[in-house]
Amino acid sequence: MTTPHTTIEDEVILSLQKVSLDFGRVRALVNVSLQVRRGTIHSIIGPNGAGKTVMLNCISGLYRPQEGTILLDGRPINHLKPYERARLGIARTFQKIELFKGMTVLDNIRLGRHMHLHSGVLSGAFYLGKTAREEIEHRAFIEEEIIELLEIAHIRNRVVGMLPYGLQKRVELGRALALQPRIILLDEPLAGLNLEEVEDMARFILDINEEERWRITCVLVEHDMGVVMDLSDRVFALNFGVPIMEGTPAEVQNSPAVIEAYLGQEDRYATRR
Repeated sequence: MTTPHTTIEDEVILSLQKVSLDFGRVRALVNVSLQVRRGTIHSIIGPNGAGKTVMLNCISGLYRPQEGTILLDGRPINHLKPYERARLGIARTFQKIELFKGMTVLDNIRLGRHMHLHSGVLSGAFYLGKTAREEIEHRAFIEEEIIELLEIAHIRNRVVGMLPYGLQKRVELGRALALQPRIILLDEPLAGLNLEEVEDMARFILDINEEERWRITCVLVEHDMGVVMDLSDRVFALNFGVPIMEGTPAEVQNSPAVIEAYLGQEDRYATRR
């Protein structure tokens, strides 16, 4: 709840409290705590195997931690299945693209709207009343909002498996946006993209975070430190499942512990600027 001195953007929408997860003898996450504020871009960084994707899997419900609590709007969600968390407004993209390669762009994106379908079996069978209205509304949202935002009108009827990798990344983002989420978990959305595609994807992420019609809170896992430092409001650094630090991009960039664990030499980021 907001106070007279608190804005909506100050509210914590997602919280991890002392979350730990083991796979046998492997400690994937160790006592991880994180607070993500509404309307921000909060990045998670770390070397390969640090536990970044594991964190996203815990948030989305694919994994259940043995210890700790995950809260959405202050309410525990540990017990909820992935589809139940999706209904609460948590969407995600994947490190490895998870699309139906034999279906068209539009059909893949439409799958993200299934949580918003409320018509019954009878009206669906005969395409009457509520079903027809829902179809019109969902089609308008997809084609006028998502397709326009991601600049993919020219491939809307193309089979996804025949598209270049960079365009497939856009389609996967579009499917996540079709859920109309409050939080979107982005797992390495820039991986495998060329420079122009990276710039486009970074622009799309900023748009869904900043534009009034979207205003989606973003949790971003990414290795491109230039983009992370440019886009993020806060950065959380992880190494071998153990939190190193959390702070502003400048604070994390200049942290000796982060530099040693992940960023390398102190001037590595500076040369990219």
